[in-house]
Amino acid sequence: MTNLLEIGWVETCYDEKFGVPRQPGVVGSAWGKITFHSDYQSADFIRGLEGFSHLWLVFVFHQSADSVKATVRPPRLGGNEKVGVFASRSPFRPNPIGLSLVKLEGIETTANDGCILHVSGVDLVSGTPLLDIKPYIPYCDSVSSEAGERVKSGYVTGSPENLPVEWADGIELDLDLKQLISDTVSLDPRPAYHNDEREYGCLIAGVNVRWQVVSRDGEGTYVVKILSCARP
Repeated sequence: MTNLLEIGWVETCYDEKFGVPRQPGVVGSAWGKITFHSDYQSADFIRGLEGFSHLWLVFVFHQSADSVKATVRPPRLGGNEKVGVFASRSPFRPNPIGLSLVKLEGIETTANDGCILHVSGVDLVSGTPLLDIKPYIPYCDSVSSEAGERVKSGYVTGSPENLPVEWADGIELDLDLKQLISDTVSLDPRPAYHNDEREYGCLIAGVNVRWQVVSRDGEGTYVVKILSCARP
C-alpha cells in the first residue's frame, strides 16, 4: 500500500474538538487557513485553483481514538440508535480519513510559507493534517434527482436546526467574532445524549466561550445563552 504524505495543515477558528461543526458549510463564518509543507509550497501546485469557488479537503482525524467499532451512534439519531460506521460520518474509522467541502476565499502569496489558501465553512479543529486538495466540480460532485429516481439521504433529513442565541450583558467582542460564536453555538454542539441545562465551554478563535441551552417556555422551545467570553 502506498504511504500517504501530509502536504500541509489547516489552521482554523476552532481550537479544540468540542464545538466544531459536525458538517462543513453549516457555519459559513467559520474560517480556516491552509499552509503547505516546504515540498508543496511552489505556486505550480495550485496553478488554476483560483478559478474554483469551492474545494474538497482530504484530511486526517488526528485527534480521534485508535479504537474502531463496527457501529456508532449518530447525533442525527439522538445518540440512541446505532448504524454501521460506513453508514455514518463518524471520525472513528478504520482509516481516520475525512472529506470536507469548503469555500475558497482567497490565495495569499508569502515570502516564507509560499501560497496560503484562505477558506470558510470549515468543520475542522485547528492543526488538522491535510492529505490532498481537489477542486469542487458542480456537474459531477452535485447529485440531483432524475426522472424516476430520487436522491436518498437515509436517516439524515433536512438541515440542522439553529437555536436562538442570547448574550449576557457586558460581553464586548468585535462583530465578526460575535457572529462566528453565535453561528457555532446556535447549532447546539452538546453530545446528542445530553439534554439538560448544564454549563458548557469551548474555545473559538482563542476565546473561552461559556454557554448553556435552556428551555424558554418549558414546552420544547430552547435558546442558547452565552454566559461569558474570555481569552485564556
